[in-house]
Amino acid sequence: MGRRELREHIFRLLFRREFHSEDEMKEQEDLYLEYLAEPEPSETAYIREKTEKILALIPELDGMINEHSVGWQTDRMGTVDLTIIRLACYEMKYDDDIPVSVAINEAVELAKRYGSENSPSFINGVLAKLI
Repeated sequence: MGRRELREHIFRLLFRREFHSEDEMKEQEDLYLEYLAEPEPSETAYIREKTEKILALIPELDGMINEHSVGWQTDRMGTVDLTIIRLACYEMKYDDDIPVSVAINEAVELAKRYGSENSPSFINGVLAKLI
């Protein structure tokens, strides 16, 4: 599984978080990962670890996003867009293995696939202000 696919699975788990309590998230992770097509143990570990790190930092990530997104606070953003922005913000600020330009590009690609027509440009604009 490539990094793009791993990132997409992380996005999907983070998105699920918006609809389940923290108590349910462990079960949701287990169910989701159980149905992946024969992942390597290192891949499921990577997905779990990164998802949990991002979930733990959501208040901090949202603070950064709110500070830089003029007119669009996190409570006004669509769930898909916000989830993608949180993932990219984490990668930009906390993941030294991923260049900022790659984090932004991958976020825009996720937005094209899962977001609305305006999501790619919106997400690109918010992330550009975060740099």
